[in-house]
Amino acid sequence: MTHTPGLLYVTMQPQASLPIVQFHDWYNNEHGPTRLRLPFFRNGFRYRALDLEGSGKGMPEWLAIYDVLDMAEMEREPYLRLRKDDVKSEREKDTMKQINIGRKLLDFVMAREAEAYEHQEKLGVGSEGNVLVVVNLNLQPGKKEELEKWYSEEHIPMLSKVPGWLRTRVFKSSSVDTRDQVEYYALHEYTPENGLGGEEHQASTSTPWSKEIFKSAAQRSGRRVFNLYYTFGPGPRDLTGLSSKDVAPFTSPDRRTQTFPASRHCGAAIESFVTTRDGVVLPYRLEGCSQPDAPLIVLSNSILVDWKIWDGFVAAFSSLPQNRTYRILRYLTRGRSSQCGDKPITIDVLASDIVELLDALRVPKAAAVIGVSLGGATVLNAGLKYPDRVAALLACDTSAKSPEGNKQTWATRIAVAEKDGAEGPTGEKVVGGELAELTVRRWFVQKSYDGGSTEALIGAVQNMVMTNSLDGFKKSVEALFEYDLRAEMKGCAVKGAFVVGSGDGKLPGVMKEMAAEFGHGAEYMVIDGAGHLPMVEQAQEFANVVTKFMTGPC
Repeated sequence: MTHTPGLLYVTMQPQASLPIVQFHDWYNNEHGPTRLRLPFFRNGFRYRALDLEGSGKGMPEWLAIYDVLDMAEMEREPYLRLRKDDVKSEREKDTMKQINIGRKLLDFVMAREAEAYEHQEKLGVGSEGNVLVVVNLNLQPGKKEELEKWYSEEHIPMLSKVPGWLRTRVFKSSSVDTRDQVEYYALHEYTPENGLGGEEHQASTSTPWSKEIFKSAAQRSGRRVFNLYYTFGPGPRDLTGLSSKDVAPFTSPDRRTQTFPASRHCGAAIESFVTTRDGVVLPYRLEGCSQPDAPLIVLSNSILVDWKIWDGFVAAFSSLPQNRTYRILRYLTRGRSSQCGDKPITIDVLASDIVELLDALRVPKAAAVIGVSLGGATVLNAGLKYPDRVAALLACDTSAKSPEGNKQTWATRIAVAEKDGAEGPTGEKVVGGELAELTVRRWFVQKSYDGGSTEALIGAVQNMVMTNSLDGFKKSVEALFEYDLRAEMKGCAVKGAFVVGSGDGKLPGVMKEMAAEFGHGAEYMVIDGAGHLPMVEQAQEFANVVTKFMTGPC
């Protein structure tokens, strides 16, 4: 089957009634990501006009473009349903009423790029501020071949000599668009420092052939100049506007995305999800510093719990002024729900999930990955397998190798849960109270059963364990059956640390050995008065340990 690649080209001008921060929050955290989740959208970019004081005066200030793998998808249900009122959120409907929108569907014609060009959507490419010049022409009847030949043989080759030129792409009115007038759109990309208006650029439009083209083949109907403002990803990540009083909390119609503006008591946060390449939905929570490129710390859970085990740590860590420059990402590990994919869950799969989260949130490299128990093995493996994506790792209460007899130990625990036969509110089988009670008794030190706030936290963790999907538990626990990272650890160059609760059985000794065997050596720290989940029992001390690690030498 032949596919026709192309472009969705959308100009937008918010009306005076729409606060600009509300416009950006809607676009960056709702509208754009819903498109990027569709597999036929390759990327998405927002641009802001640079020419509003000159030739673009009175024209739309904002442009969004999306590369589409096959323009036929623009007439199919997965995309069309996003445009239906019964699918749109109330916020989307209200916001779009206050925007003047121009929308074009364009088929790809040709492209040429500089030898060193790297696509803007590639992580780590320094494309901020890149300039986009858009020239659109109305084609005269019967002049298609002549116009395209001029582009291919003269105009684009001459533009390629302009200093700072990166790429030119030419599109035309799409075959799925019913308008009579055929338009050509040429998109020219340049570095922020460029030769636009210079000698080489002027030469490209002043040749005899150029003059003949504009005389007989096409009529220029517009020229705009923009610079790159924002690159979409499938995961909402823009915390910037959530500190404004003009932005309200938002919940998507399917309740899978929520945004929480900053308040006096807590900072801004986004809860949403990404979908992995094998179709698994990973819910996440992003919070902390609102700067879009703020360093990111990823927190990876133990088995059988959710991201709330980190609540006390996040509050304590964020209360220290030196830590307010970080963003913090929490997520639900595969196995929290029964929807955890068809392939066996291993620590390699779990490490790759962290990378997929980084990709979706457009983070080239995590400042640190921190995990406990299964999450500890996960972040250790992420540092070993993806050292270019992880600057530092801190593994808590875990092992570099699955203990002898681990498979049988977990099989016994699975049998306890199956015998319990507990069900959740939807009728799904869950782990249940018996294994939850046994688990938390093993995880927490006796001193924490104090009848006060710490015991209340244990109760919350017990409820997390109790309500975990039984099927998800049975699949995810397989990651702990057979693994051995000891050989890889010895050559690791990523900054590392190993932290353990003093009351976590044999693990203090095990993790001391891990620290000694890791790369050129790693920090080893023991948290007194804690068992398997020190970030729960001793949140402030754990925050102090992480702070010291993050500010220490590499």
